[in-house]
Amino acid sequence: MGSTLMATTSILLCSALAAVLSSTYSIKKPLNDSVYGAHGEFMVALKYVTLLLLFLFSFTCHTLSIRFVNQVNFLINCPADGSAVTPDYVADLLERGFLLNAVGNRLFYSAVPLLLWIFGPVLVFLCSATMVPVLYNLDLVFAAEKGKLEPRIGADFGCAAV
Repeated sequence: MGSTLMATTSILLCSALAAVLSSTYSIKKPLNDSVYGAHGEFMVALKYVTLLLLFLFSFTCHTLSIRFVNQVNFLINCPADGSAVTPDYVADLLERGFLLNAVGNRLFYSAVPLLLWIFGPVLVFLCSATMVPVLYNLDLVFAAEKGKLEPRIGADFGCAAV
């Protein structure tokens, strides 16, 4: 469900950027009058194309993630007797789905500072400085042991491959 929301948001932002780029109205004029940073025609085009590519790749990764997870939902109920569907194959498909979801999230999260890049480099710096601790806390699981926090990996929690 999260992949569906992120894929929808990615394609919606791609559509909005495409509408801004193709508009004949001078909606891009306030964006060109930024105080900091390069705002020539080449740099503005580079900013928009970079954003479009990141959001399109994020949409693709989330869509493929939805595809793999839906396929796992169907295959997990198949009987294992004499069929080509093995538990290892289903587990591999599930891992691919989760990996594509993680890649899609990373692409989406990396596009947020670049979206602010349109308005100047100060907002990019502030957004990047806040994104680093947020993504660090999303990546590592901490457990309180002996009064201090230590990162732990999934194998310490009894996670096993199916």
